[in-house]
Amino acid sequence: MSGPLAGIRVIDLSTVVMGPYAAQILGDLGADVIKIESPGDTARVGTYQRTPGMTALALAVNRNKRSVALNLKDEEQRAQALRLIDGADALITNMRPGALARLGLTYEHVAERNPKLVYAHAQGFRGDSPLAGNAAYDETIQASSGLVDLTNRAVGKPVYLPTIIGDKVSALTIAYSVLAALLHQQKTGEGQYVEIPMTDTMIAFNLVEHLAGRTFEPPTGATGFALSMSEGHQAVPTKDGLACVIPYNPQNFRDFFTAAGRPDLADDPRVNGDAIDRADTGALNALIAECAPELTTEEWAEVCAKHSIPFAPVLELDHAEEDPYVAAGGLIQRVAHPSEGPIKTVGIPVRFSATPAAIRRLPSLPGQDTEEVLKELDA
Repeated sequence: MSGPLAGIRVIDLSTVVMGPYAAQILGDLGADVIKIESPGDTARVGTYQRTPGMTALALAVNRNKRSVALNLKDEEQRAQALRLIDGADALITNMRPGALARLGLTYEHVAERNPKLVYAHAQGFRGDSPLAGNAAYDETIQASSGLVDLTNRAVGKPVYLPTIIGDKVSALTIAYSVLAALLHQQKTGEGQYVEIPMTDTMIAFNLVEHLAGRTFEPPTGATGFALSMSEGHQAVPTKDGLACVIPYNPQNFRDFFTAAGRPDLADDPRVNGDAIDRADTGALNALIAECAPELTTEEWAEVCAKHSIPFAPVLELDHAEEDPYVAAGGLIQRVAHPSEGPIKTVGIPVRFSATPAAIRRLPSLPGQDTEEVLKELDA
């Protein structure tokens, strides 16, 4: 086995994306991840699939794991699940508190059997709040964390971001929280309960920059990071595509306008002071959009690199595999899956010089590894 977590065993008792993605990250880092699959994981059902249960979403969050099919409502099979948990270093679950209690799988239940266990429980809301038992989906978390308020204020529509950001940010939070608790476990032999409420996680995430003027007492302004909330804060059309062009300081703006053939704008008082007045940001964004079509995306890349102007072409996901940067980093890999044939998988973005992470095992069919794993209980 490779990776910095080689020798660590993790039980993945979670469904859909948040928990499975967190467990996959730990698996990528070398942990032996056993996914206990009880009937009902909606990630196993969907449009994009060749084999029942092997959806594109399931393939995206279940590599570097072994899949064990156990119906936790069956007493004998639940006992087998508990035996697997007995030998684990960590467990990740996003089951609701009531379901865990009915199945005898709460932290209190399993810690009696395995005191060193790191038990990571992710759910929509804090366990000590009146909302603890409420269902939580990414859209509800975007709403409850203030993210929809930000989009409404920024673009005039209360839209959800077109990515399941609440699930994925919470997954990253689960992963680093488990790692911290494992470090404590290695030092002391003690396990612990780690709660990861999605709403709290996303409120903390959103307020890093957006607490803004409300940071101070009395407030010096409203919430909302001025640059992100400014009118026209978006990618702009070039002569042949779309790009992010973000001049940040007066010199950036002067160089940008000069390259666009607008010396009159390079002499504009708004870009000739010591700093850009954020009150002018909206108007300057409009001028960037007006000038950007003067050059091609490649020409802007050269200009911006020469003058240290923040720039990036817009990556079209349908063509991401052909992008030189993506290809060189192995960020989309073609692999031969035992049951699904040729598929693409996302590469591991983090590189370790001494303990390289690796894709050791492609996603299993539901329950594919049940016999192998259960035999190990009696070995």
